[in-house]
Order: sequence, then C-alpha cells, then structure tokens
Amino acid sequence: MDLPPCPECASGYTYEMDALLVCPECGHEWSASADAQDVIRDSVGNPLADGDTVTVIKDLKLGGTSSSVKVGTKVKNIRLVDGDHDIDCKIPGVGQIGLKSQFVKKVAK
Repeated sequence: MDLPPCPECASGYTYEMDALLVCPECGHEWSASADAQDVIRDSVGNPLADGDTVTVIKDLKLGGTSSSVKVGTKVKNIRLVDGDHDIDCKIPGVGQIGLKSQFVKKVAK
C-alpha cells in the first residue's frame, strides 16, 4: 500500500500504527481515513490541487447543448470545490464549467 507523505514535513517515510499514520522524522500522527477523504484525486489516483493543469480523458457531452468537451482538452488553473462536481474551471470556447475528477488526468509539470 502506498502511504501518503507527512502533511507536516512532507517526509515519505510514513508508516501505519493501528488506525493512525505516523511520521518518524517529525513525530506527527494523523488519521488515515480522514486523509483519504480530504484529497481529490484524478482518474489514475494522482492528488489534485488548486491551480493544476489537467486533460479530459473522454468526450463529455455538455448538458442542455449539442456541443461537447473533446478528449485531450487541456484545462489550466483548475479550482477544487465541494459538491457533485469536484472541479471548477474555464475552458476556452466553452466557458465556465464544472468537471468530475474521475474524467480528468493531471498533466505533469
């Protein structure tokens, strides 16, 4: 199982101890279940953050119109939100739109 890095010092040496994750470098302890719920991930499991650039992995039909967002469309400067759609963004030629994180893949910088 791939454990997340420490949220305090970003150490990659975290380990599990009962229901907690522990950092051996700074001693920080946190709940593994709370961490997994707070992180929004893309279609392949990469964690997303505000300002990231993503690409659309499948054609997405826009509700109420005959147009769609095509596979491979690059979306820059996303904003993460709570709700049914995880991502708010602006797509050139389409405008402001909400996307679900399961239909995007993070672009490596």
